[in-house]
Amino acid sequence: MTAARRIAITGGFGFLGWHTACRLRAMHQVEPVRLGRDDFAEPARLAEALRRVDAVIHIAGVNRAESDEAVEQGNVHLATALAAAMRKVGKPFDVVFANSIQAKLDNPYGRGKANAAQVLKEAAAEMGGHFADLLLPNLFGEHGRPGYNSFVATFAHEVAAGRVPTVAGDREIQLLHAQDAAAALIEALGRDVSEVVPAEATGIGEVLRFFLETHELYATRGEVPDIATPMRRNLFNTYRAAAFPEMWPIFPQVHGDNRGDLYETVRAHGGTGMAFMSTTLPGQKRGEHYHLHKVERFFVVKGEAEIELRRLLHDEVVTFRLSGDEPSFVDMPALWVHNIRNVGDTELMTMFWADQLLDLDHPDQFPETIAQETTA
Repeated sequence: MTAARRIAITGGFGFLGWHTACRLRAMHQVEPVRLGRDDFAEPARLAEALRRVDAVIHIAGVNRAESDEAVEQGNVHLATALAAAMRKVGKPFDVVFANSIQAKLDNPYGRGKANAAQVLKEAAAEMGGHFADLLLPNLFGEHGRPGYNSFVATFAHEVAAGRVPTVAGDREIQLLHAQDAAAALIEALGRDVSEVVPAEATGIGEVLRFFLETHELYATRGEVPDIATPMRRNLFNTYRAAAFPEMWPIFPQVHGDNRGDLYETVRAHGGTGMAFMSTTLPGQKRGEHYHLHKVERFFVVKGEAEIELRRLLHDEVVTFRLSGDEPSFVDMPALWVHNIRNVGDTELMTMFWADQLLDLDHPDQFPETIAQETTA
């Protein structure tokens, strides 16, 4: 359904907007039009952007401002601007609204989101399009902004930096990973629906304890914690994003004697996993892909290697140089394009480990080159 769609994402450069753009690229081969503050600042520019699409995922919103009124009216203003641009273009649009479960509450943010939904519903109906109103819970995931997007992002960054945050008023929170939210938004395209997106109740203190456990095992020794459930894996990937690239590479302790050397390559505390080896000739490379969820480790056993990584839809490249003379490894963060190249004169030997068993029908592996031009 989405493969033939032309889709715009408002708030396309924010946390959920980036995750949604990544998922459209990976799962549906769609390059969305990503709209930001500059587009909303100029009505003519916003309308011109909408002429290129037939569907809009409206994520842009205001959840913090100098006053309660600014929060409430800010969300209504964004919806009103989008509705006006749709009317100016004068054609049907299918609209999906990334609403909040707080829309059911009588507070400034909730009232603003509820009123924004009504504005967009009326505009979509008037223009002959569909409107999906998805009420999202608390979101978390890779590259959330600490102190802004969620307490999960704050905890992940604090723990990755070696600090221990405190929990005031521990309670269960409905948590949803941003990729699952993005999947729900995309699936709702072309539908008339209003519904709460299901989430998993997770304790605030439980999240912190997982991050502290992860930091103790992973940050210094590269041991993988128990990631047997989707929630633990998603929290682990959130921590890994916060810790990247500062914690890499890791050099395991080498035990050598007259027979040779011995060292651990992977120590995992729960969940599935598989390991495999490769040899790579001088000048050749492997990889050139990214994953949405998979945890993958590159361990250089012999030879000279260069690993390149680029965050999806971004330009900056992170590079690591690894040598078999001092065995070391780097884990590939989710949603980062990566490769490994033999930069030496001899054969490169690399061990790879992944937390998922290879499923050829659903490999969670999407081709893209490091050097590919991006839109961000």
